[in-house]
Amino acid sequence: MLILLPPSEGKADAGTGRRLDLNRLSLPELNPARDEVLSALVALSTGPDADAALAALGLSEGQRGELRRNARLREAATAPAGRIYTGVLYEALDLASLPPAAERLARRSVLISSGLWGAVRLTDRIPPYRCPVGARLPGVGAVSAYWRRALGPAMAAAAGSGPVLDLRSGAYAATWAPRGELAGRTVTVRVLHERDVDGVPTRSVVSHFNKATKGRLVRDLLTSGVRPRSANALVGALRDLKYRVEEQPTAAGRPRQLDVVVTEL
Repeated sequence: MLILLPPSEGKADAGTGRRLDLNRLSLPELNPARDEVLSALVALSTGPDADAALAALGLSEGQRGELRRNARLREAATAPAGRIYTGVLYEALDLASLPPAAERLARRSVLISSGLWGAVRLTDRIPPYRCPVGARLPGVGAVSAYWRRALGPAMAAAAGSGPVLDLRSGAYAATWAPRGELAGRTVTVRVLHERDVDGVPTRSVVSHFNKATKGRLVRDLLTSGVRPRSANALVGALRDLKYRVEEQPTAAGRPRQLDVVVTEL
């Protein structure tokens, strides 16, 4: 099973170990692309037009410190990606408290999408950075389109022959979309909050809770001991874990789409 997660804007303030070494990252076939994006990000962040750099990265005036941090990425201390990302999903997943067997499974099965790195495993050592997938970088252009050209073979190889649980947000999902037989093994999840409004059940997407639910869902899968070998088994495992799952119709050659319906925030 491969589990695809989005990154988070929230990140640790600093790494704690050795400098970045691209050669130590997983999916080494991505390293030429990583090096190009990294060089472009550093060039943008150290360039003469700080206002343009802020705009390109979607940063506010009060976030100029992110440019200084980006400027030092090649020399910055690193930490495992599972510690670098600190947003709502990762708080709910709570990697640090996983039992040993679940932690080993997480290391093998989780990939995190990234505008800078393409994709990394939880144990890959990276520095904190700011490079949203919607950014435009000099010489690279739109980051999302760049990774869409580069990620395919590496992601297909990482998926292997098992099911894929794709929990990425839309912007990151756009960087790689499984096709053909692999799409049939891929399950995407949307979290819907159902509540009663004047006697009528009403559903909506709530961003914060969507992320938290996905984090808990991954944690439950990892700690349950189940090892689904097919998309059907993965859907069944979610239902066995007491998630209310509704599958939506999908066209042939497209990933399966699940709605996970929750009633409490």
